[in-house]
Amino acid sequence: MQEASGKIIILFVVPVILYIALLPFIPLMEPDESRYSSIPSAMNNSGDYVTPRLKGAVYFEKPPLVYWATALSFLVFGENEFSSRLAAGLAAWGCILLVYYMGAFLHGERTGLYAAAVLTTTLYHFALGRINILDMPLAFFVSFAIWAGFRHVSGGIGTKKWVYLLYVFSALAFLTKGLIGIVFPFAIITIWLFFSRQVRKVRLLFSPGGILIFLAVSLPWLILVQAANEEFFRLFFIQEHLLRYTTTIHYRNEPFYYYLPVLVAGTMPWCAFLPQAVKKTARGALFDARGKSFLITWIGFILLFFSFPSSKLVPYIAPVFLPLAIFMGKIFKNYDEQGTREFAGECPAKHGMIYLPIMLQAGLFIIVLLLPPFLKTHRIPLGEWWPWVVLSIFLQIAAVVVPGIVRSRTGKGWFLSIYVIVVLFLGSLLLPLSHFLTPYKTAYPVVQALKSHLPAGRELYQYGMSLYGIDFYGKMRTPVVNDIGEVKWGSERLPREERAHYFLTSEEFFRLFQEKEDIYCVTNRKEKVEELRKEAPGLRIVWDNGEFYLIHLLKGGTRS
Repeated sequence: MQEASGKIIILFVVPVILYIALLPFIPLMEPDESRYSSIPSAMNNSGDYVTPRLKGAVYFEKPPLVYWATALSFLVFGENEFSSRLAAGLAAWGCILLVYYMGAFLHGERTGLYAAAVLTTTLYHFALGRINILDMPLAFFVSFAIWAGFRHVSGGIGTKKWVYLLYVFSALAFLTKGLIGIVFPFAIITIWLFFSRQVRKVRLLFSPGGILIFLAVSLPWLILVQAANEEFFRLFFIQEHLLRYTTTIHYRNEPFYYYLPVLVAGTMPWCAFLPQAVKKTARGALFDARGKSFLITWIGFILLFFSFPSSKLVPYIAPVFLPLAIFMGKIFKNYDEQGTREFAGECPAKHGMIYLPIMLQAGLFIIVLLLPPFLKTHRIPLGEWWPWVVLSIFLQIAAVVVPGIVRSRTGKGWFLSIYVIVVLFLGSLLLPLSHFLTPYKTAYPVVQALKSHLPAGRELYQYGMSLYGIDFYGKMRTPVVNDIGEVKWGSERLPREERAHYFLTSEEFFRLFQEKEDIYCVTNRKEKVEELRKEAPGLRIVWDNGEFYLIHLLKGGTRS
């Protein structure tokens, strides 16, 4: 492949396909994607872009930048899966371009291209870059700020602009997910300067002009939202930052090593090919000391920062995968450029340990792909399932066999063959994932059933659950029973009548049923259906898909 055409394909064609064009293939996942779609939809409907609201209640868990971006996307492209995920997809693409420029600066353009190709096709980046949550936009803004800080303190001609970019992107990261957008860039650069014995350069991070830029970007929203909501500062800075980090307020208590398997799984499939490449490149210097220590500091600080709190989530460490991709890209580039017909004519068993991780990885992927017909819940019959995954399985077999054959016969093309196979494999996963997840992980089938079975003008209650996607897809506001959850604080500040109508206890709901004698509700799980049946023996199951149930509570009705 020619250098110019390869650059266009790796930096533009493939990212556009994987992270933009294929965004609509899966309905919005519950609860995160539907939540982060409902909030900007409400902003457009109300015209209030200062105070985020979820189910009509004030919602201050996160700042509004991604809500604003999604609201704009809705206005341009309509409210759908593509426009909902566009901000995340563009951020994922931005990370790919950033990794290219970082790799090119640290060790040449080819390293940048290899690193970009690796990041594009790692399992973590592909998964996170296609869903509407805040972590991929945060990863892009934080990573750009970190890189800008590094370029500024590294000196050289024209580096003054980088300090302003440091503050701009820190402000954008703050408006995406809060104080972490400030902490990460400045802490990582400061720690790196200490370890690299450049302590005097820490003062370069302080910039009066940069501070003014930061305040100009971030302060207007803070002033406006505090003026409109007097409890904002306490809730946002104390509860959603300090308490979230230092306590188990969100009911998660994972072990310290939680992120180690995430790193391994997240760098698939490339981590399985590392032993083969490292064997030939480990003796050579990967980077100069400055670049290597900077990237290691970046990775180490974020991992340690999120490993100490008891509350951990997989998406938190998204910025770690950019420097990891650069390290891996450099290793693969060194190995690929050797251009030798390695192992040609030799006994394959002699090099079995090198291929073992690749074979184990392929076997693991194939087992996972074949699991649905054997699950106790959400089972799909084998005859129905295998046509959805046969291509993905074939590509995993190809990933084991083809790169070695290509290298042994031609002495080149090893990395490119893996890249092409992985791109096809990732694309092939979308339809089977949609087929498997849609019935129980999205509100889409419920909303389709409502179009046929809910009489026009009738209100729908959600009993013991809260699918934000029903409100988003169905363009309605559904009262919820016994599942107020994350909107509890905001719901308590609604006018009494509004709160009583849209947020009910089960006792209030059943009293309402006794008054109305005719209610439609949706719930999940059979045990909740039985709870309803005790109070309304004549309930009728209008529709179900084994996970969700549309129920008509009617006094004197016929039991189903």
